[in-house]
Amino acid sequence: QVQLVESGGGSVQAGGSLTLSCAASVFANNMGWFRQAPGKGREGVAALTAFGTRTYYTDSVKGRFTISRDNAKKALYLQMTNLKPEDTAMYYCAARTAFGGSWYLPSDFGYWGQGTQVTVSS
Repeated sequence: QVQLVESGGGSVQAGGSLTLSCAASVFANNMGWFRQAPGKGREGVAALTAFGTRTYYTDSVKGRFTISRDNAKKALYLQMTNLKPEDTAMYYCAARTAFGGSWYLPSDFGYWGQGTQVTVSS
């Protein structure tokens, strides 16, 4: 069982930056960040493997967001820069302990945090 707790969300103006953090109760294999805007499905934003050797990003955030993890602290981070109004969403930390699966399908992650809101105003 993996418990995840996100923090770091908030309201910023377009062009601003935020860093999201996720504290895990135990070490997890692949971890990632998903987001869900009102009226839309949950989409994969970024993910990385157990030791950070591979990272994945959805096209709309490439060059602006950076995912990282600190396994000693059992923590996952998402540095977000040059934020845009379309980045506004609830952001969720996700993890899985099994190997395999996609990085972007919510159904491939078995553990979820409660979410942290990110609001970007124009």
